[in-house]
Amino acid sequence: MMQEKNIQRRGPGKNMILKYFVLVMIIAYIVVLMIYTSGSTKSFDKIEQAVESSLDTENLTKVDVQGLKRYYGLNSADYDGVMLYSSQKSMSTEEVLLIKVKNDGQMQHVRDAVQKRIENRKNDFEGYAPEQVKLLEQAQLSVRGKYLFLAIAPKAEAYKDAFAKSL
Repeated sequence: MMQEKNIQRRGPGKNMILKYFVLVMIIAYIVVLMIYTSGSTKSFDKIEQAVESSLDTENLTKVDVQGLKRYYGLNSADYDGVMLYSSQKSMSTEEVLLIKVKNDGQMQHVRDAVQKRIENRKNDFEGYAPEQVKLLEQAQLSVRGKYLFLAIAPKAEAYKDAFAKSL
């Protein structure tokens, strides 16, 4: 009986605490990952309005659905929503594109078209408009769920932030 009193009760060991800590960190990582890779439950129109309200419409004007075909080789009828703004100045590379694909299989095709457009524009402006090439190199591309967003502009980061906040 004496020996039983000498045995002290210990709390959870270091290993047990470490296991719970690692478990909590893994769960937190998964939650953050799901938030950043998920799309949005908002309609395309609401996201489009939020992005449009952040745009500098002195330099950018809305392009009709034919512009998507002309600039990117994509048919707007194939997607759930398309918004394209472009500069009307011939010496400007400024563009803002927002597309909502109908299914995940379309996303790679759209990304490839965007990359091809950027590379073609770099080739067009290389050598005589270095500031425009720099804008193209600093283009902000974001894919969130079924949405693809591209901004080529001096305020590209602000436009991308407006897109992210609208989701």
